[in-house]
Amino acid sequence: MSAMTLQDSEFSSGDLWVFGYGSLMWRPGFEFVERVPARLIGEHRALCVYSFVHRGTPEKPGLVLGLDRGGACRGIAFRVAEQNRAATVAYLREREQVTSVYREVKRSLWLENEARQRVSALAYVVDRGHVQYAGRLSLADQLRHVLQGHGQSGVNRDYVLATVKAIEAEGFRDTQLHQLALMLHDSHPVLQRKTPAE
Repeated sequence: MSAMTLQDSEFSSGDLWVFGYGSLMWRPGFEFVERVPARLIGEHRALCVYSFVHRGTPEKPGLVLGLDRGGACRGIAFRVAEQNRAATVAYLREREQVTSVYREVKRSLWLENEARQRVSALAYVVDRGHVQYAGRLSLADQLRHVLQGHGQSGVNRDYVLATVKAIEAEGFRDTQLHQLALMLHDSHPVLQRKTPAE
């Protein structure tokens, strides 16, 4: 299956904006000159992608985030200098399009800075027709997949908790992800703290 990517002509000249709403928030992996909280309208963040590579395997899929239709999503807009645009796009395609589950698109973002400007950014939206599209899973099903998931990029549980931490660092909450994070903490209780020796 070929990845759905933008044509070179669809990238305007100048700097490139990239929207991060999951692991890109806490591990972008590319150089950027500016990092601004941003909001995308029309799609929302959801654990709606079965992970066969990064956080799971085809036999034991994990779950990773996608942008799915409806609602809105708060995340991070990264501004990439024009001279790094081609290298950044190539890096993101290698990272995000390993199984072609995402559609590479341009989306309008509203930057949450003093200027409150609107920019066009590169974003990765789930392909609802792909075999890895999980749709809307119950919290119990999400928990089961996340607990079993382990792939090339590590443990699925760590991915979810790191994303929740990044969201909290930006000063907002994602109700569904926060509920799942609480369940993940409950399923792996922290070892009791040792009291200092008297």
